[in-house]
Amino acid sequence: MKITAEPRSDQWNADDFVGSPMTFTIAGVQVGKAEQKYDIELVEGQGRAWRPPLTMLRLLIAAWGDEAATWVGRKVTLYRDDSVRFGSDTVGGIRISHMSDLPGDKPFEVMLTSTRGRRTKVRVLPLKDAAPSTPPALVSDETLADLVTTFKRKGVPEENRLSGANKVTGGAAASLDALTEDQARKVLAELDKRPDAEAGA
Repeated sequence: MKITAEPRSDQWNADDFVGSPMTFTIAGVQVGKAEQKYDIELVEGQGRAWRPPLTMLRLLIAAWGDEAATWVGRKVTLYRDDSVRFGSDTVGGIRISHMSDLPGDKPFEVMLTSTRGRRTKVRVLPLKDAAPSTPPALVSDETLADLVTTFKRKGVPEENRLSGANKVTGGAAASLDALTEDQARKVLAELDKRPDAEAGA
C-alpha cells in the first residue's frame, strides 16, 4: 500500500478556489462525516461536500437563521482566503464573499469569535439573481485515456503520474480523473515536450 498526502476528494478544498471564486446553490445540510460539524451539499458540487469551519458556520446562522431547511436553494460565493491560519501556520481556507437572501438585501456585517476568543468583524455582500457558476469540467474519458497512454509512452512510473500532473498544473487533484479537462490537456502538452521512453532519452 502506498501512503499519500492528497487532499480529500469528497470535499471542496481551498486550493480548488485559487484565483477562481465560485457560486453554489445549497442542496441540503447533513451531519458531518469528517472533522467539521456539518456537510453542506451543493447543487453544482460534483458530489463533493462543503465543510465550513465554525466561523463560517456562525456567519451562515447569523445571516440565515439556524433552520437547515431554510438554507436549501440559497446561494453562496466561496473563495480562497490565503490569510487563514492553522496554529502558527498560514495555510489558506475557504471563505464566503457573497450570500443571497441577506437581511434587507444589503451588505451584512457581524462580529464573530475567531481564534482564542478574539472577535473579528466579518462582512459579506448580497448576491442578487446570480446564476451559479459552473465548476470547470472534469477530464473526459477520452482525454484521460490519452493521458494515461502518454504517461506510459514517456516512461513515467504509475506512482509518479499524479504528483507530476499536480506539479504541472499547480493544483492538488486527488486522482488523475479528478483533473479538469483543461488541466489534463496542460499535462499532455508538457508531456509532448519530452522524448518517448523508447527513444532512450
